[in-house]
Amino acid sequence: MQPSPVRSAVATSDPAPAALGALPEWNLADLYPGLDSPEVRRDLDRARAECIAFEETYKGRLAEMAAAADAGQALAAAIRRLETLDDLLGRLISYASLVHAGDTTDPVRAKFYGDVQDQITAASSHLLFFALELNRIDDALIEAAMQDPALGHFRPFIEDVRKEKPYQLEDRVEQLFHEKSVTGYAAWNRLFDETIAGLRFKVAGKTLPLEPTLTLLQNPSEKTRRAAAEALADTFRQHLRTFTLITNTLAKDKEISDRWRGFADIADSRHLANRVEREVVEALVSAVRDAYPRLSHRYYALKAKWFGKERLAHWDRNAPLPKVATPTIPWEQAKDAVLSAYGAFSPRMAEIAERFFTERWIDAPTRPGKAPGAFAHPTVPSAHPYVLLNYQGKTRDVMTLAHELGHGVHQVLAAKNGPLMAPTPLTLAETASVFGEMLTFRKLLAATKDKKRRRAMLAGKVEDMLNTVVRQIAFYTFERIIHSERRDGELTADRISAIWMQVQGESLGPAIELHPGYETFWAYIGHFVHAPFYVYAYAFGDCLVNALYAVYENAHEGFADRYLAMLAAGGTKPHAELLAPFGLDARDPGFWQGGLGLIAAMIDELEAMEVR
Repeated sequence: MQPSPVRSAVATSDPAPAALGALPEWNLADLYPGLDSPEVRRDLDRARAECIAFEETYKGRLAEMAAAADAGQALAAAIRRLETLDDLLGRLISYASLVHAGDTTDPVRAKFYGDVQDQITAASSHLLFFALELNRIDDALIEAAMQDPALGHFRPFIEDVRKEKPYQLEDRVEQLFHEKSVTGYAAWNRLFDETIAGLRFKVAGKTLPLEPTLTLLQNPSEKTRRAAAEALADTFRQHLRTFTLITNTLAKDKEISDRWRGFADIADSRHLANRVEREVVEALVSAVRDAYPRLSHRYYALKAKWFGKERLAHWDRNAPLPKVATPTIPWEQAKDAVLSAYGAFSPRMAEIAERFFTERWIDAPTRPGKAPGAFAHPTVPSAHPYVLLNYQGKTRDVMTLAHELGHGVHQVLAAKNGPLMAPTPLTLAETASVFGEMLTFRKLLAATKDKKRRRAMLAGKVEDMLNTVVRQIAFYTFERIIHSERRDGELTADRISAIWMQVQGESLGPAIELHPGYETFWAYIGHFVHAPFYVYAYAFGDCLVNALYAVYENAHEGFADRYLAMLAAGGTKPHAELLAPFGLDARDPGFWQGGLGLIAAMIDELEAMEVR
């Protein structure tokens, strides 16, 4: 699953459903007919039996197989069998998680999700030996076996597995870590999800769930924005004890795993999973933090001027510009905008994206209990991705649709690599989504002639980019401090909140005034819980897309074909190899400056509009 950055849609007021038109709800029957269907029970039983059979067939034999004359064929046959099992297990857990995301407050769905998760964990424990034994095979033997094309096909998978070799533990410890995940970090993840989904916020006499309340932070009325911010703070404060416990527990859980595995830095496990070098991430973080004054600080000072103020309250940070209409965008109009932008770039890209609409792969309405935000879930190659939105008809909702469909197109194209090699490292997984947003934005901007509306759109895009780059690097900085200090003992809610305010103040700059209550806003950021240090992938992806888009603007010929080929590679190539056809190198210090320069240029354009 690839979640989107934490952000909300631009809002005027809560639009009536009629203004949006008919919103699609996904058809999960493509995975299974229902929670109590015999197909689910059949596949759970089959998964357990076949995982046990796989272990009985291969455990303790991989070294012997690698030394045999037919090593390439024998090992390839084993990996193909593993692929089949991975697809089956992935189908089951994908279905359970999507059902749960549809209403995380439903006890029947929660029980189903938990039960499937338990059974998948138990079944997959019989597969743990494979990677451990594969990594014990001598380098020369495995290299010789990969000369056989049958095994050579799986070289990217094998090389990725072997990168984990320095951090793997003794077999029984690995099995213990795996089995206890259900009652460990996975249980705390679930507690967070169900707590967040159950929160209610009282705004102007209405009781709202999280997503619509966050949306009100972008309402044209300052009174409404302030009321929403204060409601968020009040409710978060009431539950801060729970969120503090979750944060401390998960940080300690990660520290234990990292210590046992021998990771030197608190984020090294994420860098390894992303297949990106620590120094590349450090260069990105340094470049963004150095750019705070010429990006976020400068933009928010400009925005404060538009509002006739010296400083903006934190609830005004994403407010729509004054005296600019923010129309409600019906679903069909949003669909047409994204598909036409995709189609102008590549008819193939639009053709894939259109299937999400025609085949009901999207769940768009906002419902009580539904998971907040948006994501694209790849499920498994034998099926297809699904997209979850909370569509409320705002400009940024259209951008979110473009973003998630970018993920979806990427996942469809990469599926041909099979379940073991289709997944893309997070740093590259955001490329297609952010590029899809950029295509859609540029098309909408080009069609806008009204100067005020054009300025509002450009400002909205700058804010999105600041949320994706500056805000996410600030999140990463926050996480680093939290996880570092947790090694010396538990953090109080006050200490976590103080760190949050310090990091946010640094990133947002002096033009944003952080009022009392904002110190609690760290509590709802799901990325901290579900994927520690995930957030820098958004900044990586945004800067990468900015660089890619510059290449596209300078040379359209053949670019779309190279771009789709990059997406189709899935997880079979590292970032350096994927970017080479575009003349880009993320290891070059100037690479990040180029990506950040595009944001600065947009702010330059906004400042120039002021002069005119």
